[in-house]
Amino acid sequence: MLNIEEMFHETNALQKGHFLLTSGLHSDTYLQCALVLQYPHLDQKLAEAMAEKLAGQKIDVVVGPAMGGVTWAYQLGLTLGCRAIFTERSEDVMTLRRGFSISHGERVLVAEDVATTGGSAQEVVRLMAGSGAQVAGGALIVDRTAGALDFGVPYYSLYQLRPQTWNRENCPLCQANQPFDRPGSRNK
Repeated sequence: MLNIEEMFHETNALQKGHFLLTSGLHSDTYLQCALVLQYPHLDQKLAEAMAEKLAGQKIDVVVGPAMGGVTWAYQLGLTLGCRAIFTERSEDVMTLRRGFSISHGERVLVAEDVATTGGSAQEVVRLMAGSGAQVAGGALIVDRTAGALDFGVPYYSLYQLRPQTWNRENCPLCQANQPFDRPGSRNK
């Protein structure tokens, strides 16, 4: 049995401190999936575990938002035997670039490494639906809401937890003047 929490501890991907998350929320816990995904054999184990959850579903293309979803999407595409692409922000709008495209009716799986509010994944779901794709669902390594996300499509996660998050105004770590780290891929 794959122990995701142990994998995150062994790679120092589960971090404690004061963090400003990509969502704009503050937290005392951060999951840096890149520290796990830098090891292809671990990425493969995660993708195989996700493929088991997706058994029987037809997926034509896996799409991940840059940055966190890129490596994960490609490993899932390899494991599922389908195409894998990524989206990027252009003037703060999630877009397909680099010649990537989606054909009408393609079955898309949205791949994200970690979701706190699910904002990036939701943007990709909207982009794919607007491109005429059939969004089959989402595939998360970590769900920081312990199942409370709503993408408007089913989603699957390998690890769920619900660490404390706060708005800046209510953050006890800010009130204690503890400096924060901004480890995500977007600056807020």
